[in-house]
Amino acid sequence: MSMDKARAHLRRYGLEDRIIELADSSATVELAAQALGCAPEHIAKTLSFVDGEGALLILAAGNARIDNGKFKARFGMKAKMLPADQVEALVGHAVGGVCPFGVNPGVTVYLDESLRRYDVVYPAAGNDHSGVRLSVDELYRASGAKDFVDVTK
Repeated sequence: MSMDKARAHLRRYGLEDRIIELADSSATVELAAQALGCAPEHIAKTLSFVDGEGALLILAAGNARIDNGKFKARFGMKAKMLPADQVEALVGHAVGGVCPFGVNPGVTVYLDESLRRYDVVYPAAGNDHSGVRLSVDELYRASGAKDFVDVTK
Protein backbone atom coordinates (compact mmCIF):
# COMPACT_ATOMS: atom_id res chain seq x y z
CA MET A 1 0.00 0.00 0.00
CA SER A 2 2.81 2.42 0.86
CA MET A 3 4.53 1.81 -2.47
CA ASP A 4 1.21 2.41 -4.19
CA LYS A 5 1.01 5.84 -2.53
CA ALA A 6 4.56 6.66 -3.62
CA ARG A 7 3.86 5.40 -7.16
CA ALA A 8 0.69 7.51 -7.46
CA HIS A 9 2.57 10.55 -6.17
CA LEU A 10 5.43 10.10 -8.65
CA ARG A 11 2.94 9.56 -11.48
CA ARG A 12 1.71 13.15 -11.00
CA TYR A 13 5.24 14.32 -11.83
CA GLY A 14 5.77 11.96 -14.77
CA LEU A 15 8.38 10.01 -12.79
CA GLU A 16 6.58 6.74 -12.10
CA ASP A 17 8.74 4.95 -14.68
CA ARG A 18 11.84 5.77 -12.59
CA ILE A 19 10.81 3.41 -9.80
CA ILE A 20 13.08 0.40 -9.50
CA GLU A 21 11.54 -2.63 -7.79
CA LEU A 22 14.24 -4.79 -6.23
CA ALA A 23 14.49 -8.47 -5.40
CA ASP A 24 16.89 -7.65 -2.57
CA SER A 25 16.27 -5.45 0.46
CA SER A 26 16.99 -1.74 0.27
CA ALA A 27 16.17 -1.11 3.94
CA THR A 28 19.56 0.44 4.76
CA VAL A 29 21.94 2.67 2.83
CA GLU A 30 24.39 -0.19 2.39
CA LEU A 31 21.74 -2.67 1.23
CA ALA A 32 20.17 -0.12 -1.12
CA ALA A 33 23.53 0.75 -2.69
CA GLN A 34 24.28 -2.94 -3.19
CA ALA A 35 20.86 -3.70 -4.68
CA LEU A 36 20.91 -0.64 -6.96
CA GLY A 37 24.56 -1.00 -7.98
CA CYS A 38 25.62 2.48 -6.88
CA ALA A 39 27.88 4.04 -4.27
CA PRO A 40 26.29 4.50 -0.81
CA GLU A 41 26.57 8.29 -1.03
CA HIS A 42 24.16 8.24 -4.01
CA ILE A 43 21.39 6.85 -1.81
CA ALA A 44 19.10 9.70 -0.74
CA LYS A 45 18.31 8.49 2.74
CA THR A 46 15.20 9.85 4.39
CA LEU A 47 15.60 10.71 8.05
CA SER A 48 12.45 11.12 10.15
CA PHE A 49 12.46 13.59 13.03
CA VAL A 50 9.97 14.62 15.69
CA ASP A 51 8.39 17.97 14.85
CA GLY A 52 5.97 18.86 17.65
CA GLU A 53 3.20 16.30 17.28
CA GLY A 54 4.16 15.49 13.69
CA ALA A 55 7.12 14.56 11.52
CA LEU A 56 9.88 16.35 9.67
CA LEU A 57 11.76 14.54 6.89
CA ILE A 58 15.26 15.37 5.76
CA LEU A 59 16.73 13.67 2.72
CA ALA A 60 20.51 13.52 2.79
CA ALA A 61 23.32 11.77 0.95
CA GLY A 62 23.81 8.21 2.14
CA ASN A 63 27.20 8.97 3.69
CA ALA A 64 26.10 12.18 5.45
CA ARG A 65 25.46 12.40 9.18
CA ILE A 66 23.27 14.91 10.99
CA ASP A 67 25.15 17.71 12.72
CA ASN A 68 23.14 18.34 15.90
CA GLY A 69 24.36 21.93 16.23
CA LYS A 70 23.40 22.82 12.66
CA PHE A 71 20.04 21.09 13.06
CA LYS A 72 19.24 23.00 16.24
CA ALA A 73 20.37 26.30 14.69
CA ARG A 74 18.14 25.72 11.63
CA PHE A 75 15.02 24.28 13.29
CA GLY A 76 15.23 25.62 16.84
CA MET A 77 14.96 22.18 18.39
CA LYS A 78 17.05 19.14 19.16
CA ALA A 79 17.39 16.55 16.37
CA LYS A 80 15.25 13.76 17.79
CA MET A 81 14.54 10.83 15.48
CA LEU A 82 11.00 9.48 15.40
CA PRO A 83 10.68 6.22 17.33
CA ALA A 84 10.53 3.35 14.81
CA ASP A 85 7.09 2.29 16.03
CA GLN A 86 5.66 5.74 15.20
CA VAL A 87 7.19 6.31 11.77
CA GLU A 88 4.54 4.64 9.64
CA ALA A 89 1.62 6.25 11.50
CA LEU A 90 3.10 9.76 11.34
CA VAL A 91 4.83 9.68 7.94
CA GLY A 92 2.80 7.16 5.94
CA HIS A 93 5.67 4.79 5.13
CA ALA A 94 7.31 2.11 7.27
CA VAL A 95 10.96 2.12 8.33
CA GLY A 96 13.13 0.88 5.47
CA GLY A 97 10.90 2.44 2.83
CA VAL A 98 10.44 5.97 4.15
CA CYS A 99 10.45 8.47 1.30
CA PRO A 100 8.98 11.91 0.61
CA PHE A 101 6.47 10.63 -1.95
CA GLY A 102 2.86 10.23 -0.84
CA VAL A 103 3.49 11.19 2.78
CA ASN A 104 0.77 12.03 5.25
CA PRO A 105 -0.59 15.59 5.36
CA GLY A 106 1.41 17.87 7.63
CA VAL A 107 4.77 16.15 7.05
CA THR A 108 7.38 18.74 6.10
CA VAL A 109 10.18 17.71 3.73
CA TYR A 110 13.64 19.26 3.34
CA LEU A 111 16.62 18.26 1.21
CA ASP A 112 20.08 18.53 2.70
CA GLU A 113 22.82 20.31 0.75
CA SER A 114 24.84 17.05 0.77
CA LEU A 115 22.68 15.82 -2.12
CA ARG A 116 23.77 18.62 -4.45
CA ARG A 117 27.15 16.91 -4.96
CA TYR A 118 25.54 14.24 -7.16
CA ASP A 119 23.88 14.24 -10.56
CA VAL A 120 21.73 11.22 -9.68
CA VAL A 121 20.39 10.02 -6.33
CA TYR A 122 18.18 7.12 -5.26
CA PRO A 123 15.53 7.66 -2.60
CA ALA A 124 13.22 4.81 -1.57
CA ALA A 125 9.79 4.46 -3.15
CA GLY A 126 7.63 3.48 -0.21
CA ASN A 127 8.94 0.06 0.75
CA ASP A 128 12.16 -1.73 1.63
CA HIS A 129 12.62 -3.24 -1.85
CA SER A 130 12.58 -0.12 -4.00
CA GLY A 131 14.42 2.93 -5.22
CA VAL A 132 13.82 5.82 -7.61
CA ARG A 133 16.51 7.15 -9.96
CA LEU A 134 16.22 10.94 -9.93
CA SER A 135 18.27 14.06 -10.46
CA VAL A 136 18.41 16.30 -7.40
CA ASP A 137 16.20 18.84 -9.21
CA GLU A 138 13.62 16.12 -9.92
CA LEU A 139 13.78 15.00 -6.30
CA TYR A 140 13.27 18.56 -5.09
CA ARG A 141 10.26 19.07 -7.33
CA ALA A 142 8.61 15.69 -6.69
CA SER A 143 9.27 15.66 -2.95
CA GLY A 144 7.48 18.93 -2.36
CA ALA A 145 10.50 19.98 -0.33
CA LYS A 146 10.14 23.24 1.50
CA ASP A 147 13.80 24.12 0.99
CA PHE A 148 17.38 22.96 0.96
CA VAL A 149 19.04 22.95 4.38
CA ASP A 150 22.60 22.46 5.59
CA VAL A 151 22.25 20.17 8.62
CA THR A 152 24.89 17.48 8.01
CA LYS A 153 28.57 17.18 8.84
